[in-house]
Amino acid sequence: MNADVVIVGSGAGGSAAAWALTQRGINCTILEAGPHYDFATDYKLDQSNWEQHGFPEKIPTAGRQVFAPMQKLSKRWDHLRSWNHIRGPSNVTGVRTARGGYKHVVGVGGTTLYFTGEYHRMNRRSMRMRSDFGVAADWPLTYEELEPYYTQAERLVGTSGGGADHRRPRSDGYPLPPLPMSYATRQLQKGHEALGLTFESNPLAVLSKPFDGRPSCNFCGNCNRGCPHGDKGSADITFLWHANATGRCRILTDATVINLEKDSGGRIRRAVYARQDGTIDAISAEAFILAAGAIETPRLLLNSDVATGSGHVGKHFMESLVWTSVGIHPDQIGSHRGHPSDGICWDFNDPDALDSIVGGFRLSPGTAEANLVGPINYAARIVGGWGAEHKERMRDLFGRALALTAFGESLPNDKSFIDLDPDHQDAFGLPKARIHSFLPDHELERLTAMRATVRKVLAASQVSDPVEEFGTYDDFDSTHVFGTCRMGQDPATAVVDPNGRCHGSANLFVCDASVFPSSGGGESPSLTIAALAVRTVDKAWA
Repeated sequence: MNADVVIVGSGAGGSAAAWALTQRGINCTILEAGPHYDFATDYKLDQSNWEQHGFPEKIPTAGRQVFAPMQKLSKRWDHLRSWNHIRGPSNVTGVRTARGGYKHVVGVGGTTLYFTGEYHRMNRRSMRMRSDFGVAADWPLTYEELEPYYTQAERLVGTSGGGADHRRPRSDGYPLPPLPMSYATRQLQKGHEALGLTFESNPLAVLSKPFDGRPSCNFCGNCNRGCPHGDKGSADITFLWHANATGRCRILTDATVINLEKDSGGRIRRAVYARQDGTIDAISAEAFILAAGAIETPRLLLNSDVATGSGHVGKHFMESLVWTSVGIHPDQIGSHRGHPSDGICWDFNDPDALDSIVGGFRLSPGTAEANLVGPINYAARIVGGWGAEHKERMRDLFGRALALTAFGESLPNDKSFIDLDPDHQDAFGLPKARIHSFLPDHELERLTAMRATVRKVLAASQVSDPVEEFGTYDDFDSTHVFGTCRMGQDPATAVVDPNGRCHGSANLFVCDASVFPSSGGGESPSLTIAALAVRTVDKAWA
């Protein structure tokens, strides 16, 4: 089997690359380890037991990666422990856990099937972390070079948003107006404004009006369980739909790439893939694009022994730094309704927003992502008790829980990286990716500032003292991961060049968040991944 270009993975980067290639008349084949999802039939939010299930994984992701021994917890940081007023501490050990794990989806569309649709541009100051702040690495391209590709991606997906932001200037407005904030989110807006903070509509790959044959959002609040309505701009119904419409994009599911075969000159000549029934096949191409994410992309490179220059594959791993506090609002605000992330505060997003702490964060509603949109979780985590009193309290408290979440900068350190585990193999006998995660003191100082700010804003929003808080100090819990195939001009310090081409392999490209030299101050990465992928195709196939 042959193709012009083979793409490994169909998430934000792989799908955008496929679309960009097909617009140039180039045939591509996507190798996807997982299956297709049908938004009209696979997401069961119409069933009575909807709350008892998360995203309907067709291929379970737990155990696909393993974790190296985690760091010990210190009394100095006990204020960052996760807890619930009924259940008590979430982690009673003296060691950080990985119960939350690496959240991702194996399937056509990747983790965009699961995301809430936040579609953020990078803060342009976060792209110069080494030059201006002495940490991480600089991006080898400017915000201005990336901006036109942001605009292309936003137009194709139908991004909803409004307003101007000096941190991420725009050459054009948003394609669609912002989603209206829910009543509960407007209470958070009042709290921010009472403290002199800015709180505005969040840019979202979610439709505020019908667009491209898809309906507008129905505000069910369950984006993380999969959108059964088709309004969320996941990769399968946006980039891939348009790529497929050209007739130049072929998607092979149940195709786990297990090896990249190279010739004597270092060029990749074939991708070898396996199916769940154990059969092995291969496909040849003129070029190959890796878009399997910041954990599985370096794993494939390491398992394939592909030369990428400097030995930096898997290094500079950056994870999600998150804090959420939940309290009770005095009024019936219906906090189970509305889009989960319809508002945002960027005031702390700049790398120097915090005194003596490098790296910023942003704030956004956290109630739905804390899974407080149904009665079962209220009964177990908010109300407690039994009998008539329990019923009365359920009637009183349901819809009054209000959560605020801070997402922060993650800086690379020598103890955080991805390698191959010598003791655990996948179904095809290959070493699994092993995640080494360590949070230095400067990360925990930033997390402390995030916690303090979240609590202050909730109090200003008339929310009671917290009844539940959780963060990534005592439990690794990440969807956004970055940096393991860093981009840069110098092959001695980077895996890919500024256009995503691997140093040492002229026909191999990477189009996912593994190329990020820095994580940004809490921005969700899907839009940047897509913009970089379109730019990579534009530069390589100009």
